[in-house]
Amino acid sequence: MNSVLQAWNQADEAAALEAMLECCGSKRWATAMVNQRPIGSVLQISEVADRIWGAMQEPDWLEAFACHPRIGERKTSAAGQSAAWSKQEQSKTSTASERVLTELAGGNLLYEQRFGFTYIVCATGKSAEEMLAILNRRLASERGNELHEAAEQQRQIMQIRLGKWLVE
Repeated sequence: MNSVLQAWNQADEAAALEAMLECCGSKRWATAMVNQRPIGSVLQISEVADRIWGAMQEPDWLEAFACHPRIGERKTSAAGQSAAWSKQEQSKTSTASERVLTELAGGNLLYEQRFGFTYIVCATGKSAEEMLAILNRRLASERGNELHEAAEQQRQIMQIRLGKWLVE
């Protein structure tokens, strides 16, 4: 068994919850993950995470989205492992032009005004230009469709973060 997973299975509830909240900011999702312990394998935790995420509703999604910094933001109010992972995931924005960063900042605000939540995209491996193009495309979506798209992006981010957590 993976040593991180084994330690998490044996951790007290507060420590186990904190680890899950670093992977996804939804308290209901994180609590449900902790309640599934013990989880026997890396594959099983991935499957359990997806199953639980699939049962979440709009308030849970919005809570998770709110834990993310805006794409392209130079400074973030987030702390801990989640903030470090966000910085790593958005690392390609560090080389973006001022024009692209300005457009991302404006697009982020338009998105929040239109949909009422933070623009979420699985940024891993994407350039700032790609994330801007995705943002501009998604601004044309209806809120219901966009909410589900953002939830899927959050699921992808959660799975990547679970993978990173399991190798620490």
